[in-house]
Amino acid sequence: MHKTDLSKNASRARSSVTALRQFPTKLFVETTTRCNLNCFMCVKQNRGSEVCEGDFAPELFARLETALPHVEALILNGIGEPLMNPHLESFIRRAKKLMPPTGWIGFQSNGVLMTQLRAVSLVDAGLDKICISVDAIAPEQFRKLREGGEVEAVDMALAALNNARRQCHRPEVQIGIEFVAMKSNISELPATLEWAAGRGVSFAIVTHVLPYDELHAHEAVFCNISDQALALYNVWRRKAVTAGIDIQRYYAVRFKYTRSEEEQAVVDLVEAMKADAERQEIMLDLKKLLQLEHQRLDETVEIFAAAQAVADATGLDLRLPEVALKEQRKCSFVEEGSAFISWNGDISPCYFLWHRYECFASGWNQTVKPKVFGNLAQQDMMLIWNNAEFTSFRSDVLAYDYPSCASCGLAPCDYVQTDDFQQDCHIRNVPCGSCLWCTGVFQCMR
Repeated sequence: MHKTDLSKNASRARSSVTALRQFPTKLFVETTTRCNLNCFMCVKQNRGSEVCEGDFAPELFARLETALPHVEALILNGIGEPLMNPHLESFIRRAKKLMPPTGWIGFQSNGVLMTQLRAVSLVDAGLDKICISVDAIAPEQFRKLREGGEVEAVDMALAALNNARRQCHRPEVQIGIEFVAMKSNISELPATLEWAAGRGVSFAIVTHVLPYDELHAHEAVFCNISDQALALYNVWRRKAVTAGIDIQRYYAVRFKYTRSEEEQAVVDLVEAMKADAERQEIMLDLKKLLQLEHQRLDETVEIFAAAQAVADATGLDLRLPEVALKEQRKCSFVEEGSAFISWNGDISPCYFLWHRYECFASGWNQTVKPKVFGNLAQQDMMLIWNNAEFTSFRSDVLAYDYPSCASCGLAPCDYVQTDDFQQDCHIRNVPCGSCLWCTGVFQCMR
């Protein structure tokens, strides 16, 4: 066995230990589904969303307390704006008393409601990490992306948090930003990072936008092809250029009864590429590959490189997403022992299966249904975490024996599109085949 294989197996073994412990390591608690902004990239604003408005109640939080002594991270956000829950500080203060000394508490916010008094209140309660959404620093662009918000409000929020750290004598509190990368704002990323670094921000999370419908699909700047398929295709594309073959003509000449020598060369090259992919066990979606906008992809790569240069120069801890889908999938949520709690107490395994919604992430309309293993109103957190169904689900996810729908030329199929998911084409009952969080293009505080 190769050294890299041993390393991968060791990593998987460690992940299995964490995911299958008798207690969760991370809890994502949706403190509210209410929000003071109307952002177009939010699931609440899009077709197919069935998110009701409500706040996480103290009596539900009490049901989490048996798990908190083992929890390494408590992330207090979901779809809504956490600052709208009046019990937020009490949740933080109570959790801080019960969690291990090395555990941390944080949340993401749009920052609009972050006054000086609220910042002090949060930091004094025990907040360890906060991430403010900043998708642009040009005022007009900011208003378009964050309807109802102003970049000046974010500036004031960052100043308030920095002042609160000093006033509460807690310099270790981490302040960061999240940037949702899309076609209309990605060019602003390097400047936004530099702006944030100058305002006391120590970390930045960049994620791609999740298109919820075909209307906004053009905003996505990630390549909807696996990294391995893209690498193989680029090798053969270079061969085609060198040989003077126009690979883009493949579909125009493939079904011709008689072909010229030039046309036959196109078909022969593509067939050789397909054979190469089969030998390497790489799935190719030729239609997507031949339609790929290489210039746009190259621009994204260049902007991410410029963003990293800013981070290196300013000392910013920058987490960039993948540009193409990772063939080797990794479900950080399950591997890191996470549980997601909705505002009403429902327990789910991840962001992908947290709520019901429609999306257009893979180039086709998909309805996603939540996967719920219990509710805190009926059961304690530890009982839900250790029930047979949830334990089996985590084990099955870690096997990674389910299809990659984004790379499949036959998608969407009836297995994925059914209202009542039973199994996938691998005859597995884990509804994860069409999830893109495990491919590295979507990120969050975790």
